[in-house]
Amino acid sequence: MNELEQARQNINAIDAKMAALFEERMKQVEAVAKYKIANALPTLDSSREEEVIARNGKLIQNPVFREYYVSFLKDLMRTSRSYQGRLMQGMKVSFSGVPGAFAYIAAKKLFPDAELVAFPDFEDAYAACEDSRTDAVILPVENSFAGDVGSVMDLAFFGSLHINMMLNLDVTQNLLGAKGASKKDIKTVLSHPQALSQCASYIHENGWQVIEESNTAVAAQKVAESGDKSLGAIASAETASIYGLDILERKINTSGSNSTRFAVFSRIAATPSVGGGEHFILVFTVPNEAGALAKILNIIGAHGFNMSNLHSRPLKGLNWNYYFFVEIEGSAASEDGQDLLRQLSTVCDKLKLVGTYRYL
Repeated sequence: MNELEQARQNINAIDAKMAALFEERMKQVEAVAKYKIANALPTLDSSREEEVIARNGKLIQNPVFREYYVSFLKDLMRTSRSYQGRLMQGMKVSFSGVPGAFAYIAAKKLFPDAELVAFPDFEDAYAACEDSRTDAVILPVENSFAGDVGSVMDLAFFGSLHINMMLNLDVTQNLLGAKGASKKDIKTVLSHPQALSQCASYIHENGWQVIEESNTAVAAQKVAESGDKSLGAIASAETASIYGLDILERKINTSGSNSTRFAVFSRIAATPSVGGGEHFILVFTVPNEAGALAKILNIIGAHGFNMSNLHSRPLKGLNWNYYFFVEIEGSAASEDGQDLLRQLSTVCDKLKLVGTYRYL
């Protein structure tokens, strides 16, 4: 046997071992996919992939080989994502609105292989996940221009679902019209109240009447169905494509930096980690007495946590009583996080860890 034949024989033996390890790895990919479905996590986890590449790349001693090994790892993870996508095709994700709504765009970005199920409002979309008709629900929690979405915070407080992921989606509003329409034809614009608010200056400058709709995509759908060139919709470019509308003018937002944060809820709470980039959400009530809220905030600060958001919401059926919704940077699984939860439970009338998450 010459050197070439020997090398090929050695490669065959190595390939046989790699094939067995590949099968074993793909079995673990199945386990990961099942966990992601149960916890409403997306197929792509960029931070995890970067971590794997950084850690495993150091295992290769030869710097020339390392470059090729990193390329091999990227191909392997792309293959794993593809397999996860196949396994997650049976996943159902509910959202509020119709195809083309920003929630639909966010859901498509996070769960490209899932079946997206539309519901007329936040409550119905949430309930569908609670009673297992869908595996997850994606809902907006805050817009950078119009503020928080109180009804979704209420669902987080009163409902049973957990937030396991948060996506910050850039929102660009556009003026859409029926086929063949021009901007000068428009007399009335239709859209969701928040979108109308985001474009209020533009609407005022043009002297248009406004009609509020439940959703930006619903507005686009109505304009498309009417065929009326005097009607315009304010919605996304994706919506124009779905409903066959013309984009009469792009980027009509008053604020150039407009985004909406979407939360992914599921029935099972994701296991919190102690890695970087973690956040968690607490909702709580406090005794109706002087200094009660300040005591809570002091406890949070004393444990070294930064609050990125704090909102108060009225309790239904109890006049002048409120609950609080707070987002905290850090891990609830850390030693400080666990001690924080223990201390808060002794001073809050009600305390609930809504979820732990990272931003995508």
